[in-house]
Amino acid sequence: MTTEFSFIDDLGPEKIIEIYDPATGLKAILVVDNVAAGPAIGGVRMAVDVTAEECFRLARAMTLKNAMAGLAHGGGKSVIAADPGMPGAERSKLIKAFARAVADVRDYIPGPDMGTDEHAMAEVNHLIGRAVGLPREVGGIPLDEIGATGHGLAVALEAAAPFCDLNLGEARVVVQGFGSVGQHAIRFLSERGARLVGVSDSGGARVCPAGFDLAALLDAKSQGHSVASFDQGDAIDPEDLIAVECEVWIPAARPDVIREDNASRMQTKVVAQGANIPATPAAEELLAGNDVLVIPDFVANAGGVICGAVEYHGGSQSQAMETIADRIRGNVTEVLTRSAADKELPRAAALRIARERVLKAMSFI
Repeated sequence: MTTEFSFIDDLGPEKIIEIYDPATGLKAILVVDNVAAGPAIGGVRMAVDVTAEECFRLARAMTLKNAMAGLAHGGGKSVIAADPGMPGAERSKLIKAFARAVADVRDYIPGPDMGTDEHAMAEVNHLIGRAVGLPREVGGIPLDEIGATGHGLAVALEAAAPFCDLNLGEARVVVQGFGSVGQHAIRFLSERGARLVGVSDSGGARVCPAGFDLAALLDAKSQGHSVASFDQGDAIDPEDLIAVECEVWIPAARPDVIREDNASRMQTKVVAQGANIPATPAAEELLAGNDVLVIPDFVANAGGVICGAVEYHGGSQSQAMETIADRIRGNVTEVLTRSAADKELPRAAALRIARERVLKAMSFI
C-alpha cells in the first residue's frame, strides 16, 4: 500500500492515517474525509490489493453518500491489506489490532464492508465502544442479514423507473458480485416481479435468459458454493457478463468494473450502482450517450449507512427500513429531475446536491 495522495480539495480529507502493527502484521489505512456534519461513518474493507487511493475514493463516496442521505455524519473509510478468507483466528487478530489502532480516532465510526461482517464489528465495538452493523445479540441492526443496501437499491430502481421507461415487473436483471448486496437486491426486486438472468461472483459467471431459480441459487450460495457450480443456465466468462441483455445491471463488487473499454458492450436500460465507485467517469459518459441511465453509487446504495446511522442513534429495524425507503426514493427523484432539467449526467447533479449540503455543514463550523 502507498499513501501518495493527489485527491485533496476543499472538502478534505481531514486525516490520512497509515497503520502498521508488527506483532500481528496488520497493514491498514484510515481516511477520515469530512466531519462537518458529524463523526464519520464508513466501512472497514479487507482485501489483499487495496490501495490508499481506493481508500480515499471510498471515503469521499461516504462523505457524499451521508450528505445525500441527510445524515448527521461525515464520511470516512478504512482498508486492511489482507485476505478475508484467512482462518478465523488470524482474521480476528487483525480486526482487534485494527480496532486498537483507531480507538483514539473518535470522529470515525467503523462499519462492515467487503471482507468484514457483523462479527468483526462486534469485536471492534467490544474494544473501542463504537461501531455500526452490529449483531442483534449486542443491540445492533444486522444490515447484511436484513439486506439494507439491497432494499435501498430496489427502492432506487422504483424511483428511477419513470425516468427510463422501466417496468420492474418484467425486468431482466444482471448482478455482478453475488454477495450480500447483490443477493438481497435481487431478492427484493424479485418480489416486484423482476427475474435474474445473469450473475457472477469471485468463482465465475452464469447466464440464464429464462431466469434463474432464485431460491435454489440463494440456497447454493448459503452453503458456500460459487454460482459457477450452479447447474442452471450456461457458464460464461465473467468479462462477458457486461454484455448480457437486460433492463437492470447491478454492479455489486469492486471498483471500476465498468470502464471505457467495456461500457459500450452493455445492453441495458439502467445501471443501479450497488458497489462504491464501480464505474469510471469516462464509462458513465459513454453510457449516457447510449441512453443508459446510471443511478450513482452514493445515491443508490446508501441503505447500509442509513441503517447504520439509525442503529447508532438508537432506532429500530423497522425505522431503519422506512428511513431507507424514504430517503433514497426522495434523493433519486431529486437527482434525476435535476439531471433532466439541467441536461447533465445524474452523477453531476448528485455531486452538486451533495457538495451543497457538505459546504453548508462546513459553514457552521
